[in-house]
Amino acid sequence: MAIKYGFGKMVDFSFAQTIDRVTHVLQEEGFGILSDIDVAAALKKKLNKDIPPYRILGACNPPLADRAIAAEPSIGLLLPCNVVVREDGTGAVHVEFMNTDAVLQLVDKPGIAELASDVRQRLERVMAAV
Repeated sequence: MAIKYGFGKMVDFSFAQTIDRVTHVLQEEGFGILSDIDVAAALKKKLNKDIPPYRILGACNPPLADRAIAAEPSIGLLLPCNVVVREDGTGAVHVEFMNTDAVLQLVDKPGIAELASDVRQRLERVMAAV
């Protein structure tokens, strides 16, 4: 996947296995899941529209979030780090991660670029391990 605001890959696991695996590997990197949005279920309920499985996991590493908020209290507008697990129309499963470098460049504060780089490295390790 080549977009400025994210990075990811296709995996050889089922959708459910991928959710479990991503959650586990995020925990190993110090992230917990603050939110779990089932977009497919929401669209079915609100619009009666069927789409392939699509979940947005809001991942947070508390010590890193604390550092970010201490540096810039309004940075919560850019948190948590979103991870998308989705199935495409062919049944392939994709895992996509927010590019913290791109998103946090919006914040011009000392220490934020270093923090964003740290978070990105952790998310890249998660992607590699999935």
